[in-house]
Amino acid sequence: PPPPRESRPRGKQHCRLDGEENNGQHCTSSSSDYSDPVYKEIAVTNGYINRMSRNELRAKLAEFKLETRGVKDVLKKRLKNYYKKQKLMQKEPTNGDSYYDYICVIDFEATCEEDNQSEFTHEIIEFPIVLLNTHTLEIEDTFQQYVKPEINPQLSNFCINLTGITQDHVDKADAFPQVLQNVVDWMRQRELGTKYSYTILTDGSWDMSKFLNIQCRISHIKYPSFAKKWINIRKSYGNFYKVPRNQTKLTIMLEKLGMNYHGRPHSGLDDSKNIARIAIRMLQDGCELHVNERIHGGQLMSVSSSAPVEGAPAPQMPRFRN
Repeated sequence: PPPPRESRPRGKQHCRLDGEENNGQHCTSSSSDYSDPVYKEIAVTNGYINRMSRNELRAKLAEFKLETRGVKDVLKKRLKNYYKKQKLMQKEPTNGDSYYDYICVIDFEATCEEDNQSEFTHEIIEFPIVLLNTHTLEIEDTFQQYVKPEINPQLSNFCINLTGITQDHVDKADAFPQVLQNVVDWMRQRELGTKYSYTILTDGSWDMSKFLNIQCRISHIKYPSFAKKWINIRKSYGNFYKVPRNQTKLTIMLEKLGMNYHGRPHSGLDDSKNIARIAIRMLQDGCELHVNERIHGGQLMSVSSSAPVEGAPAPQMPRFRN
């Protein structure tokens, strides 16, 4: 008899923190989980794919009308996942209702100096959001506002040259609490957390655990509950494509997928759009991007990929604090 439903791997893989690829089950699960002959077929196919050259991989991907760009390891992963998904879909239809409807990609820009002394306080000066529809795999909308810094209102030349954000941009901008209120209003208009489930995705841990955390303290507001958990795409990418952590910088991730950067590097909105393009490609390649980090008591923590898929709460403006 087939194994019980909850122990049977699904068509998509969790991008696990620890690099495991079973369905949230740790390695204590017995081999009977995989006793179904379909897993033998998948293993044989994987062995065959491992022996293919890059040109053979590209030809086979083209045959299935799949993306043919990317380094060899990416192509192998893409083809293996395609076969696995086909085999498992014949076996049991996948339940498409258990995933986020939207992913909000956020990549802040903050004040900075060339030598960034440890005592320098980074303040958010650009708040972008790219709204990715996980059903259509398209960018559906974007939000962008500049923010007026209060501790260091004068931007350094280094910061201006790096981000393309001018002194005029921030001088005319609202302070952070007002921009955050505008973000909350924008998200609520799109019915995120009410009609549609969503989560936040960032490139690394710093946007939320450092920049937003520090900014909320500067602005004397509580940390917003809707941003307490997120997908760190660097971790997901490293685990899914089996690449070392030092190969998960934005430009390298794009390059490994055979993609070029679009726009101006270090523009928060353009960075967010490019991160969204990586997320789209990963979803197409069969990765189920899951929340893998959270902030608790001001501290960064990991989230196990076996945790249930839970969307973020409906956005609310946090209370002010002394």
